Amino acid sequence: MDRYAPAIVVVLLGTLLGVGAFLVLRPGRDDSPPVAAPTTTTTTSGRSSTSTPDGGSSTTTVPGPVTTTLPERPRDVVPSWTVGRPWGSVPGVTMFRGNPTRTFHGVGPVPTQAPAVAWTYPGSAMCGASSVGGETTTWCGLGWTGQPVVYEREDGITEVIFGAYDKAVHFVDAATGTDLRPKFQTGDIIKGSVTLDPDGYPLIYFGSRDNKLRIVALDREVPTELWSLDANEVNGVWNNDWDGNPVVVDDILYEGGENGWFFAYALNRSYGPDGKVTVEPERLVAMPGYDDTLLQRSGRNVSIESSVAVYEQRVYFANSGGRVVGLDVSDIRNGNAPIVFDFWAGGDIDATPVVDEDGFLYISVEYEPSLGRSRNLARSREVGQLLKLDPYSDGDPLVWGIDLTVSDSDAGIWATPALYRGHLYVPTHHGELLAVDTATGKIVWEDRVAWHTWTSPLVVDGTLIQATCGGEIRAYALDDPARPSLLWTTSWADSCLEATPVLWKGSIYIGSRDGFFRALR
Repeated sequence: MDRYAPAIVVVLLGTLLGVGAFLVLRPGRDDSPPVAAPTTTTTTSGRSSTSTPDGGSSTTTVPGPVTTTLPERPRDVVPSWTVGRPWGSVPGVTMFRGNPTRTFHGVGPVPTQAPAVAWTYPGSAMCGASSVGGETTTWCGLGWTGQPVVYEREDGITEVIFGAYDKAVHFVDAATGTDLRPKFQTGDIIKGSVTLDPDGYPLIYFGSRDNKLRIVALDREVPTELWSLDANEVNGVWNNDWDGNPVVVDDILYEGGENGWFFAYALNRSYGPDGKVTVEPERLVAMPGYDDTLLQRSGRNVSIESSVAVYEQRVYFANSGGRVVGLDVSDIRNGNAPIVFDFWAGGDIDATPVVDEDGFLYISVEYEPSLGRSRNLARSREVGQLLKLDPYSDGDPLVWGIDLTVSDSDAGIWATPALYRGHLYVPTHHGELLAVDTATGKIVWEDRVAWHTWTSPLVVDGTLIQATCGGEIRAYALDDPARPSLLWTTSWADSCLEATPVLWKGSIYIGSRDGFFRALR
């Protein structure tokens, strides 16, 4: 544990549904679409009742049997009090890491003993062949990031939605592991995580390696594509995949592509005369996430594989050239999103930025000597591979950094961290699960898990859940956040778990590289 301590850099801070159930997701029942506008939310006994300006209401499950009155949320703003909370009016985990700050992981109860496999989906492995650079490889199951959507429909069914390496999006009954809808087939593998519209429109958003970012409607007889963005519409670099998970904030979609570009679209969601959901996306911003300086440092590998995070009226993304960018989106509806934060970490950043209540960023960075890029390696060793950044600082934004290099081998972090009571939890590529004091940057605890652990940890009801590439899931009690205590472990196959799980009301949902998706309870 102490072997990392000398490498900590501390910087002083400056001053559905089927045909008969297509209305499950539809917000309200009048003829006008819901308005993405300020809401006042009161949480009582683990349920939140949300009133909307048109007089409608919805209910969202939130953790904890407490009563809390939340302040009004201005339009297009992600306030600090949303950190760690579910987002929108749909009860469930609707996007990668649950909300725009990427800090909500699900709802308990957490299994008190090692859960068993309740069902395995489907009957045969989900596999697909995909080609890059003239080389074709067969991929199976779900990989990084691969987190499912889990949400509760108004008809009482809990639905699980995920994309897989068989090039399709699947819609599964959480209780039985059977199909609820026909799968939606794309032209190539799906590596990223699907987003369900958080405001109740029957829509999903996701990308595929077939170059397309898609919006698909769920209120037809079969899932139906309404719109797509081809990565080739801009003059990008690297490749045309979409690993990042889209985020929707008040009718605006934010997404980055492996072509290196960042996009913002006004969705203009509504309903047509036939009652079916419609979208008319309008491009607000399209900008490269790289500049000439970064290309000189890093070459063309400047793709955006991380998911976009949103806090207050700032959007954050990172890229494979090691650049962390913050945009001011207060005037995004007029097409303006100036860069207000720019930091170079050196190493490839595929993990998603995480934002805490005070607006600090936590960044996971990879260290890859196998790729060369000596200037990047030197910078990465200088600042570390796990960073806390102050994006509002007028001086050096690096609060602290931890050097996780291991001789000359590939190292660092591919997982997105979890935050809980002043501590950060994250696994390393070399297989160490770390607990870090977020104030000091000191590693206060570690456990050996498995090499190549890329799946992101969950914290739900004071319990840390970590899946590993050894096919194991571990649970730790966080009664003392600085000293996690092992509660149980479970494993069912010698298969790597790269995808991030979701915990929802006693069940863990996770995909595996063996070709299958499972529920454990």
